[in-house]
Order: sequence, then structure tokens, then C-alpha cells
Amino acid sequence: MYLRFFGLRELPFELTPDPKFLYLTPRHREALSTLHYGVSAGKSLTVLLGEAGTGKTTLLRTVLESSEHGHVRWVSINNPILTREDFVRTLALRFELREAAARSKSTFLDELERELRDRRSRQEISVLVVDEAQSLSNELLEEIRLLANIETAADKLLLLVLAGQPEFAAKLNDPRLRQLKQRVALRCEIAPFDVAETGAYIASRIATAGGESARLFTREAVIAIHECAHGIPRTINVICDNALLGAFAIGRSLVDRGIVMDVVADFDLKAEPVAVVPVAETAEVPPNRPAPVVEAAGAERETPSRGLFEQVSNPRRFAFFGIARR
Repeated sequence: MYLRFFGLRELPFELTPDPKFLYLTPRHREALSTLHYGVSAGKSLTVLLGEAGTGKTTLLRTVLESSEHGHVRWVSINNPILTREDFVRTLALRFELREAAARSKSTFLDELERELRDRRSRQEISVLVVDEAQSLSNELLEEIRLLANIETAADKLLLLVLAGQPEFAAKLNDPRLRQLKQRVALRCEIAPFDVAETGAYIASRIATAGGESARLFTREAVIAIHECAHGIPRTINVICDNALLGAFAIGRSLVDRGIVMDVVADFDLKAEPVAVVPVAETAEVPPNRPAPVVEAAGAERETPSRGLFEQVSNPRRFAFFGIARR
């Protein structure tokens, strides 16, 4: 396994989302708190916005699978490109209703309300999560709005969480959806990482894997990763994973900008230069390690990247999801 070449331990393919193991920017932390509050306070409709790959699904799972929401039963729809009939059938299946409910909308609504009332009598909270909400048709958005009307005199019986890309915000401004927009009780948005957050994110994942970021990536490599991933965590993972694999293949223990750009070319990614605040280059090359690679004859050596990661006070508490086994 190539991870051992870099002094990293092997990790399982997936780790259970848990706030204490996540790297959270201030925007991610705010969104996580908003989602927790929405479920705890029984808010009827919560909207989560964010670019593809910024961690919306991870935040949702973190909230709904957390120990403090053990009384929450949730249903998720991840592919909302459905007809009205398919939508009813899917919900009937996910809520474990009788087969007849999947064939008749009126039967579905009767059984769903009965099931939700039974759950509430057992002090359980029911949540419907729809991911990729920007792909929902106006017809299905209206169906979802009507589901929010299932309630008692005091409580909403079905809480709704709609997660989508930024264009979903524009969709909600459609006058035909004004009744749905009026029901939005909470709204939060997460954004791509800036360059400092990208460095801290890479450092946190490497630290959790038992490594040290400054021994694996030069500062220039981290800046290149940010420029080409545009701060999107999912893309950062892909670039870092393949950059380490590429470094392993050519026998280098330090990833420089050249290796990163080779990966970027392979994946046909485009860089977007960003302004970077100068960082004091106080770190030295670790003992018994190869010196950073010079990209071209006469070029200056790239410097270890420790400066970008100094803001990580306790990096081992963050999760390392990225470098998969080969």
C-alpha cells in the first residue's frame, strides 16, 4: 500500500461522520448548528445551500446520525428527478407503508399521517431530507410543500430539509413557488474553502492519518491544489490522492507543484489564481528526508508547507476521509 511509503497508516474507505472528526470552517460550523437547531426545534422547512462537493451531504448525515438525535427517524431522497407517481411510491417505500399506499395518493396521505402521528406519540421526530433539490420540478416542490401541512395543533409532524446547489436559491424566487419560500424557517449556506482553509483541511486529514503535512506537500503545491480545486473539498481530495500516488510512482516523498499540475492536466482541471498572504518560511526540511524537488534547473526550491497549517491547533481531532487504499 502506497500510504506506508509516506509514513501514513491505512484507513477504512469510509468513516462515520461525527462533528469532532470533521474539519469545519466558520461557515460549515454555522450551517451545522443551524441544521441541529432546525431538527431540535421542530422547524418545518430548512434549506441548505452549497456548491457541489462542499460537504452538504456530510453535514446532513452528521446531524441526523448524531447521538443527540437518537429520537429522530429520517428518510432521504438523493435523486429527486422523479415523476409525481414515482415520488409517492418512493416515500411509501421509505416510510415502510403498506403496498396499497404506493398505488394511491389518497391512501398514501392517510397512511403517512397515521404513521407520523404514531411516531410523535412515541416522542419520535420524522424528517424528510431531499438532496440535489435544485433538480426538483415545480410539481414536486409543490407536493413537498403540501407535506409540510401535516401537523397537529402544536407541532409539525414531518420536518423538511432541502439541500441544493446555489441555483436552488434562484429557483425559490420563482413567483409560482412563493408559498414554499414563505415556509422556509431556516436557511444556511456553505462556501468553498479559501487558500488558508484548504491548507488547514489538507493538514487535518494528513494528521488524522498519522502523517505530517509539511513532510508531504510543499507550500507551492498546496497553493496549486487550491487554485485548481477552486476550494471544493471533493476536488481537493481527488488531487491530493492522485498527487501522492504520482509521487509514490516516481519515488518522491514530497509532493511539489509540478506533480500537482501533472494531476491537474490528467483531470483537465483549470487553475484560478488567488492572492496568497505571504507566509513566514520558518520550517526546515525534516531530517533524514529528501530535499524538496526542484522543478527546473536553476529554479528556487519549494518550501515545506508548515506555515499554511499553523492555524490547526489540534489537527488530530479532524477527520481524514481522502487518501484511499490502492
